[in-house]
Amino acid sequence: MSVQIKLPTALRPFAGQQETVSVDGKTTGEVLDALFARHESLKKQLLTPEGKMRNFVNVYVNEDDMRDLKGLNTPVKDGDTVLIVPAIAGGSGAEPAPASLSKEELQRYHRHLIMPEVGPEGQKKIKNAKVLCIGAGGLGAPLSLYLTAAGVGTLGLVDFDVVDASNLQRQVIYTTDDVGTSKLTAAKKRLQALNPNVNVVLHEERLTSQNALALFAQYDVIADGTDNFPTRYLVNDACVLTGKPNAYGSIFRFEGQLSVFGAKDGPCYRCLYPEPPPPGLVPSCAEGGVLGVLPGAVGTMQAIEVLKLILGIGEPLVGRLVLFDALAMSWRTLKLKKNANCPLCGTNPTIKALIDYEQFCGLKEPAPALPEISVEELKKRLDERGAFDLIDVREPHEYEIARIQGSKLIPLGTLPQRLAELDRSREYLVHCKMGGRSAKAVKLLREQGYKATNIAGGITAWSERIDPSVPTY
Repeated sequence: MSVQIKLPTALRPFAGQQETVSVDGKTTGEVLDALFARHESLKKQLLTPEGKMRNFVNVYVNEDDMRDLKGLNTPVKDGDTVLIVPAIAGGSGAEPAPASLSKEELQRYHRHLIMPEVGPEGQKKIKNAKVLCIGAGGLGAPLSLYLTAAGVGTLGLVDFDVVDASNLQRQVIYTTDDVGTSKLTAAKKRLQALNPNVNVVLHEERLTSQNALALFAQYDVIADGTDNFPTRYLVNDACVLTGKPNAYGSIFRFEGQLSVFGAKDGPCYRCLYPEPPPPGLVPSCAEGGVLGVLPGAVGTMQAIEVLKLILGIGEPLVGRLVLFDALAMSWRTLKLKKNANCPLCGTNPTIKALIDYEQFCGLKEPAPALPEISVEELKKRLDERGAFDLIDVREPHEYEIARIQGSKLIPLGTLPQRLAELDRSREYLVHCKMGGRSAKAVKLLREQGYKATNIAGGITAWSERIDPSVPTY
């Protein structure tokens, strides 16, 4: 029976640079003996003179440590994978780097230069590369930091926002002193302090159908760190139309996604999602939240994909979608196929120019008119102690963070089941964090015959304009 033995990079020089070796055997001990018989130098690396596995080496059968099974007597079957996982500390002696890189660069990129997959020629490719990061937020922060540290010659940043205190939980490129300043100005200062060899080009503007094609044409690789569907489809379409690979990443709460779209012969984002979800169905990170460390993990993986594309090494995530679950600490890879009927990259494309992406994502459809009052009007009515009830449709954990005194918590998801608690003869003023969820609640209540009014701007506006003692989040 044939068993696949996977070798890490550090051990491949002792096995003819092979990543996978196929051997026969019925137990882990037998397959390892077969491996050592074929590559004797591996035996010296992994076994002590007494023939025991060295302490810094672990052996897994599929996903299980053989020490938790039956050790070397663990049975294996045809198609199983045995993984040899030694401890890796990094670092080794280096040959002199070529003179085409400056003395400072030789020292800075030393760990790249001693890797045969990168080496001096690879570092030159990185230095000559031009990468455009769309967004300088949760994903853009770690992405731009690591690309800068790696020595990407030209790094473009697209953003038009200012640094807010709520950004600091995850956007590690900024500091408390940067709050209130332009994100791009603060980012450039930080990146050039990290690596003055990198040319950081700022595009302080909103990415639109009018400027995307000309902008993308100036760069080799596009890295998508956007946080909304219109821009995500815009980036995808502009990448396909300009022939630029799109290193894609997205995050929400504890989950992330990664892929490379728009590459030659590979699928695009529309192949995976031909249509965007209806407006409001998928909450943004502003409302749903995100674990601060998550964009660090996903953004760093995006940087790896960008460097693989620049260097032409490994297997970029073309035709694959990686799903990351931080709570389970699991990675799952799904295969993606190019859709022959895709209107953008299919056999007979119908999209040959950029479109109105706000309209495509349904954001320009006229919203149903709902009665709405400002937080100033709410304050006046509370002071007058009018005959109404104030309903908060946020989640319980949000209610614990901040609340408007006198409000009653009924989370939006539970509202249909709790309508019996409400009196149709009463008036209900409804709020959430910023006004989106409460608008849905008002629509539902009015459809069921209740008198309900939305509070524009929600508790965020209340904190900013009425009562600063109420925390923002």
